[in-house]
Amino acid sequence: MSDDTPTNDLSLTLRELRDHLQAFQDDYLADKSDETVGTYRRSLNSFEKWFVQENNFRFTEDDVRDYKTYLMEERELSQVSVSTYLTALRRFCQYLTDIGELTENPATGVKGNRRPDSHSRSVLTEQDIEALEEVLGTTTAIDKRDTAIVYLMLYAGLSEIEIVRANVEDLEHTLMGPVLRVQGKGRTVKDQEAPLDPPVLEAVEAYLDTRDDVHPEDPLFVSHGHRSDGKRLKTRSVRSRINGYLKKAEIKRKGVTPHSLTHTAALIWLNDGMPLDEVKQRMRHGTLDTTMIYYKKQGLLKRDPDELDELTS
Repeated sequence: MSDDTPTNDLSLTLRELRDHLQAFQDDYLADKSDETVGTYRRSLNSFEKWFVQENNFRFTEDDVRDYKTYLMEERELSQVSVSTYLTALRRFCQYLTDIGELTENPATGVKGNRRPDSHSRSVLTEQDIEALEEVLGTTTAIDKRDTAIVYLMLYAGLSEIEIVRANVEDLEHTLMGPVLRVQGKGRTVKDQEAPLDPPVLEAVEAYLDTRDDVHPEDPLFVSHGHRSDGKRLKTRSVRSRINGYLKKAEIKRKGVTPHSLTHTAALIWLNDGMPLDEVKQRMRHGTLDTTMIYYKKQGLLKRDPDELDELTS
């Protein structure tokens, strides 16, 4: 380190940087979810590589701006990824400020790229939904499992990670109706509830009826393969299955991913006249601004798929 006086022109050796990165992760990430820890580690690994490549990173605002340019132009990362990587660096710099290595956080003034305010490319239309439902099966346990997963995403707004983390005991019947307790992205406990409308509940119960000797602590969705029978589904498996149905329904196009089903749930509710505040609550959005993105785009639900593809290509 340069000396014991906080500065905003900090010179660190690679060994010193790694020591600080490790201390930051041990401290800041101690109570975070595995997913959050993984995101920060990937982001900070990228920064460490840039630190070595740059060979003269001194934690000034200009240095941080250079790093942002590198992420955008050389790495060609998406806007969301650039924001994520900068958030990790910003919090690491705050750690250096808190322990007295810096006088102020040099990354505060370097904002991440604005997240896109349109989900135009990543929503399904009414025709898409009809096509998707037509290719869902109801014969085997796998058919019923996949149908329940699609319904939870499309009609309850659940994400892939919320689905794979769910246990049988998280399915509850409350005075307000049936709900699924969920643990969302970046959270460590199941502290949120997703209301389940009758078709969704019926699909989930139809799947559970196919399983023998089900216990409350068992995963809500399991694999039915020969090698992995009974084991909790992984997000990769869910994503692969949903992509298969999107292709089979011939609605797979640019921007349409399994997460499109979750986006579409908000449009369905808004199109049905559900109040904005209730949609916000159901989608578990942190702010009403996020819900407003969907409010402005609810007309996309009734677009012709080919027209939508042209608009967003």
